[in-house]
Amino acid sequence: MARVRRGGCQASGLRLYLQRRAAVNAKSTGKHVLLQGAGWILVIVGLAAMVLPGPGLLALFAGMAMLATQYEWAERRLAPVKKAALRGAADSVKTWLRILLSVIGVCLLVGLGVFWGISAAAPSWWPVGDKWWLVGGWGTGATLIGSGVIALAMLVYSFLNFRDGNDEAHHQQAAEESDG
Repeated sequence: MARVRRGGCQASGLRLYLQRRAAVNAKSTGKHVLLQGAGWILVIVGLAAMVLPGPGLLALFAGMAMLATQYEWAERRLAPVKKAALRGAADSVKTWLRILLSVIGVCLLVGLGVFWGISAAAPSWWPVGDKWWLVGGWGTGATLIGSGVIALAMLVYSFLNFRDGNDEAHHQQAAEESDG
C-alpha cells in the first residue's frame, strides 16, 4: 500500500512539475515572440528613419540589440551599428549651431503637434474639404509631441556624454569603450 501511495505521489509530483514547466515555456515563448516582434519593428522603423526624419540609427541599434538576444547574426552586426549611432550622437553636438538647430527642430515638432492636436480651422486656401485638414487630431499631435520629447532626450544625452569640447580622440575612445 505504501508503494501505491508513493507511486501516486511521484506521479502527481511529475504531473505538477510538467505543468509548471509548460507554464514557464509558454512565458518564455511569449517573451521570445515579443522580443523578436519589437526588434523587427524597430529595425524597420530605423531603416525608414534613415531616409525620413527621425532617429534612424538609434531605432536600428535598439532593434538590433533586441534581435541580438535571439539571433547570432544580429549579435555579430550589432557593434558596427552601435559605433555609427554613437558617432552620430557625438557629431550632433559638435558645434553650437547644430545644437541650436536641433533645439529649434524640437520646438517646431512639439509646436506642430500641439497645433495638429487642437485641430485649427482649415485655411481659406485649402483646396479640398475641411475634413481632410489635419487628419488624425490628437493621435497624430501626440505622436509629434512624443517624437519631439524623444529628440530632446537624445539631444540632452548626446550633450551630456559627448559635448566636452571638440576632442575627437575622446569621442572615438568613448565609442570604442561602449563597444566592449
